[in-house]
Amino acid sequence: MAITETPVRLPIPPLPRGFRAAGTHAGLKRNPTREDISLIVSDRDATAAGVYTTNLVFAAPVAFDRSRTPGEGFRVIAINSGNANACTGRRGLDDARAMAAAAAKAVGVDEAGALVLSTGIIGEFLPLDKIRGGIDTVAAKLGSDADSAVTAARGMMTTDTRPKLSGSSFTVDGHHYTLFGMAKGAAMIGPRMATMLGIILTDAPIGAADAQRLLREVADQTFNCVSVDGHTSTNDTVLLLANGAAGGKPLAGKGLDAFAKSLLDACEALAREIADDGEGATHVLRIEVSGCRSRDEARQLARSVADSPLVKTAICGADPNWGRIVSAAGYAGVGFDPEKLVLRLNGTLLFRDGAPVEFDGGAVSASIQASRETLIELDFGSGPGAIRFYSSDLTAEYVRLNADYHT
Repeated sequence: MAITETPVRLPIPPLPRGFRAAGTHAGLKRNPTREDISLIVSDRDATAAGVYTTNLVFAAPVAFDRSRTPGEGFRVIAINSGNANACTGRRGLDDARAMAAAAAKAVGVDEAGALVLSTGIIGEFLPLDKIRGGIDTVAAKLGSDADSAVTAARGMMTTDTRPKLSGSSFTVDGHHYTLFGMAKGAAMIGPRMATMLGIILTDAPIGAADAQRLLREVADQTFNCVSVDGHTSTNDTVLLLANGAAGGKPLAGKGLDAFAKSLLDACEALAREIADDGEGATHVLRIEVSGCRSRDEARQLARSVADSPLVKTAICGADPNWGRIVSAAGYAGVGFDPEKLVLRLNGTLLFRDGAPVEFDGGAVSASIQASRETLIELDFGSGPGAIRFYSSDLTAEYVRLNADYHT
């Protein structure tokens, strides 16, 4: 399966203090130019938190990490792509443990401080000899520079066309803290409490309970608000490591609020990147829903529109087909009054008071063609519930990539 890669988007955010990373090719992927093993290492004990797929069929690394997080004393994350280690039974869980042990040994830390991530083909056993060799190789390449961060991010990629990186920072009581985010995801993206694989690193001091609570809240607002094809993966995981290397006391009060805002910024940037890099995508859809009774209802409505193949193909064809959008909202399972629904596409009013309004279809079509991002705004009334949701269009290239994925 040929994948055309594009360069990472600049600037590359820095790794927080006390973290090192790298990636290498170990032979899990056929293409020798594509990294398939990565390590993320903290030079001191770090707090870890995680959010995971809600798919009842979940991969061995999900079971392994879920049993360990949230907690303290973590030092290394080992990542492989090309093999999901999913639907592999008892052996799969044993292999996840072996992968964690190999990573811990390679960087000289206790095995209890290791976590693992896997992505790729479902139903095949991990090639442990290749993974152990790759881990030893990449451990010798660890660095804190931009190239090291990019190779680590590339080691997570499957059908992604580029690494997805984000960064943010904040200051509390004279201490300057940095966040770094990396993610993979281009298909099988229909998250339920996480999506794809994602790692957030920070040199801020965060307690385990606060880290878990904030990661879950932020994932709900970002990674749970992106869908490429509505398919909730077996391996969806987002991990947060906070090592406190920038100093200061564990964050609380306004300091914790500042961290939450920075975390939200970093995760939203990654969520948008995932939608923008959806397999075969020519447009990213930003769906703004407001006026609902709750945020959960707003998300449900947005997801229904985002996952509609008819809406997605309309955007691919630059067709301002308002009927597809309105009907997708109507079958979302959320009650609303169609007479109060207002729909705008790229700022142009298309539907109001239960009926279409006159608009220049050619101009709206041209606006879709002219921009990578298409904005769909749906206002359902005067309720407080609102959400921002990202998706991508549906193209013939998506079908080709997924038809050829395994063979």
